[in-house]
Amino acid sequence: MAGAQTAAVNWSPARGGRPTDLPAIQPLRPVSSSLRAVHERMVEPPYDVIPDIRDGLTRAERVVLWVLHQTQKERGDRNVPTAMLWGRVCEHIDMSPEELIDIVARLGARR
Repeated sequence: MAGAQTAAVNWSPARGGRPTDLPAIQPLRPVSSSLRAVHERMVEPPYDVIPDIRDGLTRAERVVLWVLHQTQKERGDRNVPTAMLWGRVCEHIDMSPEELIDIVARLGARR
């Protein structure tokens, strides 16, 4: 890197200790879980949001349908309570109860 100026530091690994010319490193603050969830949703891959061309389902809708089918088989083709469905869906994908209710309603759930 020609022309780049670097600051001289009075330190070498052989001496040990810390460089005297560098500022102290501040410890990282813990990130709250809600902030972490917002960040993870902001960087979710586009294939999770874009509907599949084969049938128009998003990944979340496909997971909900698959988990619903598996749970109905376990329960002997009986109805699945929403709370039970949400708990099992959350094992596969991060989703709020409101998102699950929206998906189930969009897919045509009946009472």
